[in-house]
Amino acid sequence: MLPLLLNQKLIFGLMGGLGLFLFGMKIMSEGLQKIAGSRMRKILAALTNNRIVGTMVGIAVTAMIQSSSATTVMVVGFVNAGLMSLVQSIGVILGANIGTTVTAQLIAFKITHYALPAIGIGVGVKLFAKNKKWSYCGEIILGFGLLFFGLSVMKTAFDPLKASEEFRQLFMVVGNNHLIGVLIGAVLTMIVQSSSATIGITLALASSGLLTFEASIALILGENIGTTITANLAAIGTNLAARRTAFAHFLFNTLGVCYMLALFPFFLQFISSMTPGDADFVIQTQDQATRLGGAIGDKPFIARHIANTHTVFNIVNTLIFLPLVGVLAKLSTVVIRGQEEEMEFHLKYLDNRVLSTPPIALAQARSETRRMAKIAQEMVDETFLFLQDDDLKKISGLQKKEDLTDILQKEITDFLVALSQKSIAQETSQEVASMMNMVNDLERVGDHCENIWTLSQRKLDQRITFSEIAMNEISEISELTSRFLATVVKALDEQNTEVYDEAHRMEDGIDDLEEKLRNNHIKRLNTGECTVNSGLIFIDMLHNFEKIGDHTFNFAKAVVGKK
Repeated sequence: MLPLLLNQKLIFGLMGGLGLFLFGMKIMSEGLQKIAGSRMRKILAALTNNRIVGTMVGIAVTAMIQSSSATTVMVVGFVNAGLMSLVQSIGVILGANIGTTVTAQLIAFKITHYALPAIGIGVGVKLFAKNKKWSYCGEIILGFGLLFFGLSVMKTAFDPLKASEEFRQLFMVVGNNHLIGVLIGAVLTMIVQSSSATIGITLALASSGLLTFEASIALILGENIGTTITANLAAIGTNLAARRTAFAHFLFNTLGVCYMLALFPFFLQFISSMTPGDADFVIQTQDQATRLGGAIGDKPFIARHIANTHTVFNIVNTLIFLPLVGVLAKLSTVVIRGQEEEMEFHLKYLDNRVLSTPPIALAQARSETRRMAKIAQEMVDETFLFLQDDDLKKISGLQKKEDLTDILQKEITDFLVALSQKSIAQETSQEVASMMNMVNDLERVGDHCENIWTLSQRKLDQRITFSEIAMNEISEISELTSRFLATVVKALDEQNTEVYDEAHRMEDGIDDLEEKLRNNHIKRLNTGECTVNSGLIFIDMLHNFEKIGDHTFNFAKAVVGKK
């Protein structure tokens, strides 16, 4: 047996074939995500209030981007950001489990002889297409070709095993002991971090005649458990709800495998009855090989049986657990214990049910706007601190605050638009318009903060250092900008409508300071004290601080009712 294991053709073929398969899957998935990725994220974030809609979205997104891992990681990210609840996320992941079975269905088609032309066409389109979308299409075609070529290489590599009685006995053990098959499938998927890859290996082994249909089903069930490790790894370091989401994914796949093992003979019979051909039929003659498009010893019908097993299992599992999403969420909460963190990524004060009572609705909008103003102020202060210590760990917190200001701008604006359509007094209408301007300017403050810390990251990446004078100047304009925003936020809190003159003076001060510091920098550039690269970043930072001052002044005008 040892010489066989060390057979060069087997080892090299398996390594190369699996490498090509995984690389092809990665390229194809990335190409699909480049074309549809941003839209998919928007769809995921917007259409998940209803668990059935969430499931359909999960199916559609995963079928489009061909990666359940990418979908589940996105979902865990949304839960961590507070954009999605635990219950909503479970519905989407149930759908993602169905969507990912499209990969197995594609692989089951006998189109490996088109692999090389697909690689050639894909490379040609990717290299020579001037349009980005066409280039991405080239990536998809190239990935598709590499995937099938890798599958073909693996299948050929397994040919020497057909003559090995030892291997036949080993695979018989897997077929006779379903738990061992499930364990092998789960562990293999955990190692390669791709259920599609292990399904590809299973299909290659089964099509070569080395695996029985029973053994293949056991491996497929195990692969459904193993794939949940991706979401659990993505949840490391996230909040409690995100970790519970990842665990729920593991939970319903594992529970599904358990009841499928209990009903194994019936499941086997059901798949066989719905799929044409005998799964374990082996090609015995050259005439059969020619007619069925395989080689002697191959199993021509088993690939479609395996693909259908994967699809049916996930559809049945989803139908069973969809009504029990709340129960799954509770089980996850019981297992992953801890104090639920207060989600900051949600509306604290707005409630559409009070829109019919404009005075209460207006008071709620004021409270949410004040909250947004304080978050913008924190962002400006923390951006200043980041510039001082270059601690990259601060970026994730800053990014969360920037994302939150984007969400609040949209939600407050939508709420105010709905309020303005009610029968309201002229005075209320003016205040609604002022608040709309406030939230827009606060959101722009967040955008400029993001520009500043992005510039600082670029400075670190390029190993650019500012002189002590330049750092002091950045600190000077940063402190003045921060003080300006704090003054206007305080005026909003205290309903101080006499802040306009002070705001005008401070805004002029920031403009004058920005011009003075820019001129100082040009002098340093002329004397060689400063490099061009550091100078460009420095000037961009000054410009962004000046723009924060402009938007803060606009915010002040809205506070006093001049805008």
